[in-house]
Amino acid sequence: MKSQNCKIDLNTKYGYSELIDVPSIVTSCREEWFNQTLCQVNDCVVRLGIVRGEFHWHKHEQTDEFFFVLKGRLVLDVEGDTVELNPHQGYTVPKGVEHRTRAPEGAVMLMVEDSQVHPLGD
Repeated sequence: MKSQNCKIDLNTKYGYSELIDVPSIVTSCREEWFNQTLCQVNDCVVRLGIVRGEFHWHKHEQTDEFFFVLKGRLVLDVEGDTVELNPHQGYTVPKGVEHRTRAPEGAVMLMVEDSQVHPLGD
């Protein structure tokens, strides 16, 4: 998976007091690797990832990143360790830690991170 094959939309799709219908977004997605900023909560954003394949190694120097799997299986490679997440499991990657995500069969996840962070890494 190369970064240029990713569709990343950093525009916040939903404002305050709006219903967010994740299943309809997942159903309409035609991308292998899709990342959409859903909403902002204080200084953080909630992003939806619909992924299949492998992302590149990267890190965020100034911010943590939380992953929560809704569907499928997500593999997180984190500096010498591997963590597998199944539906309704989450994991926080601390700031400054190099990591990559893999979803061989595909996965749908939520990510929570600082609103200023770029998903491709620093």
